[in-house]
Amino acid sequence: MPETWYLVAVLATVFAITLALRALPFAALKPLRESELVRTLSVWMPAGILAILAASTLRGTILAGNGDGHGVLLEGAIAVAVTVVVHLAFGRRTLLSVGLGTATFVALVNLS
Repeated sequence: MPETWYLVAVLATVFAITLALRALPFAALKPLRESELVRTLSVWMPAGILAILAASTLRGTILAGNGDGHGVLLEGAIAVAVTVVVHLAFGRRTLLSVGLGTATFVALVNLS
């Protein structure tokens, strides 16, 4: 059984490393907060990442089909349309639009 001081030293080291790793990005970002590039990236990156994830998911789903050998292009297109319409019509609520789009896609794939 290790001694108590050894365990305390290990825990203190782990705490210091974890705290440093979590604080480092904020410290590195502080001088960049006034940068126009960082401000532009903060506006466009979330939408870009979401678009890439949606395109990747749709591509994989459409290529995989729904199990009977047929693609799900129409269901995917309808779900994307529902997501866009709900997002624009109901105050750009991402959770609502993504949730309804996903529910539409799942319902259409399971009903067809």
